[in-house]
Amino acid sequence: MMKNSGFLISEERIKQRISEIARQIEADYAGKIPVLVGILKGSFVFLADLMRELRMDLEVDFLGVSSYGKSTKTSGIVKILKDLGTSIEGKDVILVEDICDSGLTLKYLVELLEGRNPRSLKICVLLDKKERRLVDIKLDYVGFEVPDRFLVGYGLDYGERYRNLPYIRELGPEELKEVETNEK
Repeated sequence: MMKNSGFLISEERIKQRISEIARQIEADYAGKIPVLVGILKGSFVFLADLMRELRMDLEVDFLGVSSYGKSTKTSGIVKILKDLGTSIEGKDVILVEDICDSGLTLKYLVELLEGRNPRSLKICVLLDKKERRLVDIKLDYVGFEVPDRFLVGYGLDYGERYRNLPYIRELGPEELKEVETNEK
C-alpha cells in the first residue's frame, strides 16, 4: 500500500526549501501585498505551508483546473472548474502550483490571468519536471527539480490517493497497477 520505492524528497527538505522560497518572496514583494493563487487540488498543501511561512500581508485565492482526469499524463486541454473569487486587476499575483511538467496548464493559466490585467504575475512551483516540458514557461520560484517519474505525496495524487503523505515519493509500477485495479 504505502511502499517506499525510488525517488524521495523528505518532509524536512520540503520544509527547509519552502522557508527559503518564502524569504525570496518577502524580499521581492517588500512593501507589497501579493495575491497567492493556488491551483487546486494539488497545490493546497504547498500553498498552506508557504503562506504560513511568509511574514507579510498577503491575499489568497484559488483556481480549480483539470487537465489530467484520471490519467498519469496531461491531456493538454485545461478545464476551469473553479474561477477566482475576486479581481486581480492591478495586483501582484503569484501563481502557486504543485508541479510543472509539460508546462501546458501553466502557460494556459498565465495567458488567462494576464488577460485580467494584474500589475505583475509570477509562478511558484514546488516541483519542476523540466525534461517533460513542451512549452517555454518562466518559473520564478522553484522548490525542486525532479526526474521524469510519477510522484505522489504532499498534495500530489494518483486517483485522488496519496495527497496526505508529508513527503514526496515515486509511485511504483505495482502501486499504479493496484490503484487502477481498485478503480475498475
